Order: sequence, then structure tokens, then C-alpha cells
Amino acid sequence: MHEEVIISGFGGQGALFAGQLLTYAGLAEGRHVSWIPSYGPEMRGGTAHCTVIISDEPIGSPIIYRPTSCIVLNPPSFEKYEPLVKPGGYLIVNSSLVRQKSARTDITVVEVPANDLAYEIGNVRVANLVLLGALLGINPFVKLESVIQALEEHVPEQRPAYH
Repeated sequence: MHEEVIISGFGGQGALFAGQLLTYAGLAEGRHVSWIPSYGPEMRGGTAHCTVIISDEPIGSPIIYRPTSCIVLNPPSFEKYEPLVKPGGYLIVNSSLVRQKSARTDITVVEVPANDLAYEIGNVRVANLVLLGALLGINPFVKLESVIQALEEHVPEQRPAYH
């Protein structure tokens, strides 16, 4: 197993946080992991993305050119990463914000109204986790239980929004 994931959105949408949780989950399952964050020129409102690699084998390079999966939280992320997803891969789209449709027929595209669902469950800050759950629902390369464990272990009690 070797998964290469890009999670991207505006700063403040939790792209980096979702990537960290995914990385911690892979680590908890005894896998080799890599997580690289990238920030745009602004802390909040600018672009932010991260790359995550989870593998059963040692990771030769943390650089991702053709991700097996992408989670896109906003329109600019869709435009940038939709063409890069490896054929046979997965594109998880926040359809609450991204109106554009993918014309690709060689990938699985899952549109999830993540902001709307997060609002319905009472916490607009968890749209990132809704999308992460959607990815793992169709491509369970780590267990959802491992992500929940990572959430419990790595989120301080002072941040009740995630508990």
C-alpha cells in the first residue's frame, strides 16, 4: 500500500490539520509516513495545502507529482489539483464552495457539501473532517478509528470544537 494525498484549501479551513490527523493515523498503524505543509502568503484566507504519504514501504521522496487522492476545499484548489490526480485516483470536492464539475472519467469524483453538513451537525469548523471521512469511506487506506484516536490524542482540551 502506498497512498499519496494532497489536501488543499484556504487558510483557516483546516487542510493542514486534516493532513496531520491522517499522518498520525498512519503512524499509529505502523506505516511509514510523510507530511509536508505549505502556506500561502497569508495565514488566514491565503492558500494552504499539505502532502501526505502513507506507505507500507519506506518513502523515497516526500514530493508528490501525481497524487492518488486529493481533497479540495475551495475553487482554486479544485482548479490546481483536479488535473493532477493519478488515473484511478480519488478527488473529494467540497461542493458547498466548489461549483465546477470535473470532466475527468478516469478518476472517482465525490462531491460532498462539507460546509453544509458541518453546519448541520453544529460545528462549521469540521468541514475538513467531513471530507477526510468521505475519502476514507471510499478508500480506507487507514482506519477511521485511527483518525478518531489521533484526534483525541493530538487536539488539546482547550479546543472543544473538535471533541
